[in-house]
Amino acid sequence: MSDNAASTTKEFTEEVAPRTTTLRNKLGYAIGDVGNNFLFDMGQLYLLKYFTDVLQLPAALAGTVFLVAKVWDAFMDMSVGTWIDNRQNIGPRGKYRPFILWAAIPLALLLIANFSVPDFSVTGKMIWAYVSYMIFGTVYSISNVPFGSMIPTMTRNSQERSELASFRQAGSNLGLMLATIGFMPIVNMLPTDHEGYTVAVIGFAVVGVACQWISYFNIKEVYKEAPKPKATKEDLKKSFKALLKNRPLVTLCIVNLFTFSAFNLKLAVQVYYCEYILKDNTAVSYLGFFSIGMVFVAVALVPLLTKRFDKKTVYSMGCIIWATADILGFFFASNTVLLVIFTSIAYLGNGFTSALNWALVSDCVEYGEWQSGIRSEGMVYSAFTYFRKLSQAIAGFVPGIILTWVGYVPNQQQTATALLGIRGLMFFYSAAMAIMTVIIMHYLYPLTEKRYHEVLVQLLKRRDKDAVVEATTVKD
Repeated sequence: MSDNAASTTKEFTEEVAPRTTTLRNKLGYAIGDVGNNFLFDMGQLYLLKYFTDVLQLPAALAGTVFLVAKVWDAFMDMSVGTWIDNRQNIGPRGKYRPFILWAAIPLALLLIANFSVPDFSVTGKMIWAYVSYMIFGTVYSISNVPFGSMIPTMTRNSQERSELASFRQAGSNLGLMLATIGFMPIVNMLPTDHEGYTVAVIGFAVVGVACQWISYFNIKEVYKEAPKPKATKEDLKKSFKALLKNRPLVTLCIVNLFTFSAFNLKLAVQVYYCEYILKDNTAVSYLGFFSIGMVFVAVALVPLLTKRFDKKTVYSMGCIIWATADILGFFFASNTVLLVIFTSIAYLGNGFTSALNWALVSDCVEYGEWQSGIRSEGMVYSAFTYFRKLSQAIAGFVPGIILTWVGYVPNQQQTATALLGIRGLMFFYSAAMAIMTVIIMHYLYPLTEKRYHEVLVQLLKRRDKDAVVEATTVKD
């Protein structure tokens, strides 16, 4: 995009979709995702390790907890999105904000329950793990789907959405960084790992609740819509059909199945990589600080890059950086320094995709309304998170199966085959997923900035026309 074209696009965007958010709103939204990650990332980072090394559950069996629970979560996201879109009694707090307030404490208590499994038999431990993690996922959907659905109600400005998405990603990665750096040192301070995990989780849960409440008081819904008429079964069918016809949304869902599973799988496996390949548990903290810190660089770069290039182009650019670094990491990350370097570069590329996801899904809301006449922030966002939850199921299930297949034995010297399996999970899986994402985005994602602006103008004209018709009808 040339400088003149960028300037014209900016003027056009400001005219039809003015800026409506302040720095306070953006920081509040970022802090909300710090809280989200304190409450959520514990499971993605440490729960598999807790199951296999503390509870002594078989790796394959432990992996099924993630598979079943995340598939359940995916359906819950769709149910929650449908419920939110069709809420009738919307109070002064808004359509989405109240969920952030009221779900925080139940979510924290359920997180603690996940890391406080009683000394039951293997069967008893598995039942506790399934039930607690599935209920946790349900409550997380009730909290997170509204939080993620808010961007279209906060602003219609495309550039401002990119900025909000970047702030959110900065908050997400700050939470992830602090969880990666701070969790294991707390665990190691306690007499036993069992006590250590429980105490560490309680600490992060308390701070997570505080962050979500701070977010609640500092974000606002600017564009409020009147409650929709109560949806019939036929209305719901039309809404779901509209989702399936929303090509940008479907494409974004598919690539997130790849990228998010790779990201979460790497987070789960890096603990094993540091312990058994590098034989350096402290490497996890260094990895968290430097590699996740690089995501902040990506978050800062994304708004600058999207002023010159389409979001689609920047997204693919990140995947190319990511794949290249991971391929090199497989062959050369033989010590802590090299692991940190290659993983940091990979996370820089991943940061482009992560920061843009929330802006792209907001664009999909307008595209869907333009295409079908049906506006459904909650359902669009929950469809998107449905695939992200499936990717988390993959990220939890695949390592358990692969570790069992290559002969992993907890707290033992690993065989060469087991070590190769850990290396492959750490690097090759994510590289392959990043390459697939570039191919799919290039051929299937249709929304360039120019096309999005055309859609938005037509949509706003249609709304104005419908408003005039409705006013005339009421007058008559």
